[in-house]
Amino acid sequence: MNHDEITRLFRDPPVLETTRLTLRKLLRQDSRDMYDYASRPEVTEYLLWQPHESEAYTRRYLNYLQSRYRAGDFHDWAVVLRENGRMIGTCGFTRFNYEANSAEIGYVLHPDVWGHGVAPEAARVVMRFGFHELRLHRIEARYILGNERSRRVMEKLGMQPEGVSREAMYVKGKYVSVATWAILEEEYHGLGV
Repeated sequence: MNHDEITRLFRDPPVLETTRLTLRKLLRQDSRDMYDYASRPEVTEYLLWQPHESEAYTRRYLNYLQSRYRAGDFHDWAVVLRENGRMIGTCGFTRFNYEANSAEIGYVLHPDVWGHGVAPEAARVVMRFGFHELRLHRIEARYILGNERSRRVMEKLGMQPEGVSREAMYVKGKYVSVATWAILEEEYHGLGV
């Protein structure tokens, strides 16, 4: 898909579902649930952003995202537990490379669900959407070295390590090294998912 097609599609992103999860557009009323995980230092330790300072900040952020959806330039879904409707994180595409027909995937989840297979479950349905609906050739993911949870998710997704960019980013007052993992369309289809 090209830039214009992606923009049109993500103005009103489709709902994606798994056995336990619904992935849908982020809503203003998600502020309490989002603040519950986004305010925690352990959640943002290996991310580019600081913990949310207040629920009012989270509300402003979600308000801002509504304008990004309207513009079609925000490609994340809210990850919601089907059993109780609780929004427990986000998963989606952080960027597209239209010339190379590839995208980067990212995810952030509440610590309550760490270690329960939720991140791979959410990322798999996003990857399936990327390869089947967007017809991507490649999906990659990156993590800051030390974030072993994220690395394990990439392994479970069938991604392959491609290397480490040493001290490639300056994040929260220090240089950090970033690892890249990826999966190609043919590899994804070879997994039989």
